[in-house]
Amino acid sequence: MSTAHTKPTTETITQRLRERLAPSQLEVLDESALHAGHAGADGSGFGTHFRVRIASPNFATLSRVARHRLVYDALQDFMDQGLHAVAIEVL
Repeated sequence: MSTAHTKPTTETITQRLRERLAPSQLEVLDESALHAGHAGADGSGFGTHFRVRIASPNFATLSRVARHRLVYDALQDFMDQGLHAVAIEVL
């Protein structure tokens, strides 16, 4: 797990989502470099903007909003570590 002084990475986010949501499919992409100059970008080019593509049996009976909430809830503590935005694609 990440520490408070370390920015989130694709690996730490992937690990967290696997632990919390047991996905059947998962892809985590760091798109921070694409957001240079945008809100939340810190100039480093990593650790601020991610795209998550995920499928999970936990989503079976949930609305789109509830599915996204589960993902955000699983990643909440990463927000304090520099995570600014997560684009979620539920498969």
